[in-house]
Amino acid sequence: QVQLVETGGGLVQTGGSLRLSCAFSGRSLGSMGWFRQPPGKEREFVAAVSWNWSDSTDYADSVKGQFTISRDNAKNTVYLQMNSLKLEDTATYYCAAMESHYYFVDYKIPGKWKYWGQGTQVTVSS
Repeated sequence: QVQLVETGGGLVQTGGSLRLSCAFSGRSLGSMGWFRQPPGKEREFVAAVSWNWSDSTDYADSVKGQFTISRDNAKNTVYLQMNSLKLEDTATYYCAAMESHYYFVDYKIPGKWKYWGQGTQVTVSS
């Protein structure tokens, strides 16, 4: 049974930074990703990283240059470093995982990811 546990959310002012962590256990995974769901909106793709292949990454256009996804294989943990936070970054952030390389599926669709964490709230205030 795969378990994903997110930590690191909280309240931050505009322009600030936060780092989210997602620790997983249970089995070897192929890719990890982050999604977010703003209040009243649908869940949207944020970033993805391969796990067992080359360290390929991809980002939503809205966060390129602002967020960085990374992994620590030894700790079975994926991170999302979020800088220069804006009001529109306020959302519940979810960690997701799949057993294949994300490249082979339409990975920006939440339904393509098999495993999910419980979510962590990020609130950006002015």
